[in-house]
Amino acid sequence: MTSVRAVDRSIAILQSFTVEQPLMSVVELQKRVGLSRPTLYRLLHTLASRGLIEAEGDPQRFRLAHGVMSLAHVWLKALDVVHVARPVVEDLRDRTGETAALFRIEEDRGICILEYESRHVLSISRGIGDSLTLAQGATGKAMLAFMDPERQAEFLERLPKEARAQLEEPLRSAKRKGYTISRGEIFVGAVAASAPYFDHRGSVIGSVGIYGPSARVNEEKVAEFAKLVVEAGAKISRLLGFEGRAGQSSRSAVRLPTRGTSARR
Repeated sequence: MTSVRAVDRSIAILQSFTVEQPLMSVVELQKRVGLSRPTLYRLLHTLASRGLIEAEGDPQRFRLAHGVMSLAHVWLKALDVVHVARPVVEDLRDRTGETAALFRIEEDRGICILEYESRHVLSISRGIGDSLTLAQGATGKAMLAFMDPERQAEFLERLPKEARAQLEEPLRSAKRKGYTISRGEIFVGAVAASAPYFDHRGSVIGSVGIYGPSARVNEEKVAEFAKLVVEAGAKISRLLGFEGRAGQSSRSAVRLPTRGTSARR
């Protein structure tokens, strides 16, 4: 199928506006889309009549209008995290052979909202609906580490002093590396790796994790799992509309665990 040229050009105009440059003149738009001025004006007039573009000032400059927000609102309302993340989580299970799951923040707890269990006879499973405080496990700490500082401080303030002290270094490490690792923290003999995912505003809303028995998950696999959950978290975030920079440096500069290094948090 071939594209409709006028529609393609209109979309190019809408996509020209950025956070860095939300307001542009005709000359600036012309440089972005490469259209003749008469054609550009006709398309701008059409977009304006549909509430997608608005003009202001003299000389005229253009910006996205309320119609774009209405479309975004419809998209966001229809966005189902489980539906969006399902193929990503299933792929994690298939690539690693271990249980992969998706968690979401609910107040001060992380709840499992999707899980693909390992096909091995010996496997680790949390189960959909299972929840734990954010201070526990790789999946909980992956969410806690990337929470808004004020919200994180409120959560930590409610913990005993000793528990807060024990979390300081693991949270710093998670923020720096972009992922968390736990050993035997939820289940004896279990190893888990997890990374956060973000909504369209750049706020952490959950984590994605892989877990399996230590009898099968050696240090080499821990390093592989860490890389895979970071990639999965980034992919889910993009599917949810996240294009900002929250946690980006941490996730793009993954520092994988080295052999023999304790990863217990």
